[in-house]
Amino acid sequence: MSGIHTIDTGYLGRDEFAAAYLLVDGDRAAFIDNNTNAAVPRLLATLDEHQLSPEQVEYLIITHVHLDHAGGTSALAEACPQATVLAHPRAAPHVIDPSKLVASASAVYGEKEFQQLYGTIQPVAAERVETLDDEQSIVFGQRELRFLHTRGHANHHFCIVDSATDAIFTGDAFGLIYPALQHQGMCALPSTSPTDFEPELARQSVRRLIAERPSAVFPTHFGKVTDIETAAAQLIRHLDFAEALRDAAEHGDRPDEQLEAYCRARLQDYFQGFFDGLGTLGQEPDVWNLLSMDLDLNAQGIAFAATKRRRKARQANAT
Repeated sequence: MSGIHTIDTGYLGRDEFAAAYLLVDGDRAAFIDNNTNAAVPRLLATLDEHQLSPEQVEYLIITHVHLDHAGGTSALAEACPQATVLAHPRAAPHVIDPSKLVASASAVYGEKEFQQLYGTIQPVAAERVETLDDEQSIVFGQRELRFLHTRGHANHHFCIVDSATDAIFTGDAFGLIYPALQHQGMCALPSTSPTDFEPELARQSVRRLIAERPSAVFPTHFGKVTDIETAAAQLIRHLDFAEALRDAAEHGDRPDEQLEAYCRARLQDYFQGFFDGLGTLGQEPDVWNLLSMDLDLNAQGIAFAATKRRRKARQANAT
C-alpha cells in the first residue's frame, strides 16, 4: 500500500524510541533512516507485510550518519541489492568508509559494548552512494523528494520533503518527540548531542522546516507529529536556553573537564521546570529514565561547543 509506514526499530530494547520509515509508491519502496544492524530484520519484515521484495527497494536514505540513524545501512544495502544510498555530501564519505565513525564510537562505548549495540559496519560501495545538494530533488514513483540541508544538530544532516503528502522526514533537526511524553500536552525536546551542535544553526533549521508549512513531520524519535507550531515554539525556547548555557559554560571559570557535569545539572533543572509547566510529567520516574541518555548526550554537546569556543579563544590570544 502506498504511503508512509512507521517502523519501531526497538532500539536499545525500547518501544517507540527510534523509528525507521518505509515510503511506498506503487511497486517502489524506500527506507528513511535505517537504525542499526539489529533493526534490519524488522525493516525487511515490514517490506514483506506490504507484499514488497528487497529487490523493489530503490533508495536507502539517511538523514545523517549518527549510528541510531545509519548504523544498519551497510547490512540493509546488502539485503536490498538494487537500492542506492542517498546521503548528505558530508555524510557519504563515512558510508563509503566507516572506519573513522566506527573508531570514534568504539572509543565512546568501548569495543565490547559497541559490538553489542551496532555489530560490524561494513563499507558501502561508492557506486551505490549518491549525494544530494541543498534543495535538490529526485523523482520517486509519482512523487518528488526534496532535500533540505539542516545544520545545527550535525553539519552533515538533511531533511526530506515528500511532495505527495507535504510531510517532512526530519531526522533529529526537529528534535525528539517521544510518544510516551505526549499525554500531558505537546512535549518536544532538542537533540544537542556532540560533536557539531550549533544552537544558532539549529534554530534556523527549525524555522526553515516550519516555513515549508508541512502537513506533518516525521522525526526519527519518534513517529508522525501534526502539532508542528507548538513543537517548534518549544524547540526554539529550549535552543535559546542551550545557547545561554553554552555561553555560560564558555565564559565561566570551571575547568574544561567539569563543563559536562555542570551542563548536565543545569539541563536537569531546566527541564524539570519545563515539565512542571505541563503538569505532573516531571514527577514521573519513567520520564527521567527515558531521557537519561538524551540529557547526557545533550550535556556533552553543549559542553563540547563551549570547550571548542574556549579553545579558539585561547589560540587567538596566543597569536
